[in-house]
Amino acid sequence: MNGSPPIGSAFLLAQLGAHATRRFAERVEELGLSPAQTGLLRVIARRPGESQQALAAELGTPATRLVALVDGLERRGLIERRRNPQDRRLYAVFLSDQGEEMMRTLAKIGAAHEDELMAALSAEERTVLRGLLARIAAEHGLAPGIHPGYRG
Repeated sequence: MNGSPPIGSAFLLAQLGAHATRRFAERVEELGLSPAQTGLLRVIARRPGESQQALAAELGTPATRLVALVDGLERRGLIERRRNPQDRRLYAVFLSDQGEEMMRTLAKIGAAHEDELMAALSAEERTVLRGLLARIAAEHGLAPGIHPGYRG
């Protein structure tokens, strides 16, 4: 033993998280997307027709940042803004047909990313790890499926 303290679980989580984030960003960059745009597409796919205000609240991001993300996705033809029939002052946000296709592509990329990162683990070990990480995330009040990077 060389006297060095053991590497802690929190450090390993941070190390792997940074690596996973970088690799995912590289993968979606090939599609011309940022990780933030990808996350917003996921939320819109899960909750079509939400207002921009509701999306900003769910993501925990300032409305001005969300508007910039929505504008970029709309210019690419991946989403559509429509007037909200319940409140004409608000826009409801939906995936376009092109956005639906992009989500299918992103699902494949996400699966490949997961497989690459978890290659050292068996299917059973992956299930156990996912459950443990979900429990830790919940204990810290992290919203399932929402990256805390939106809050910055």
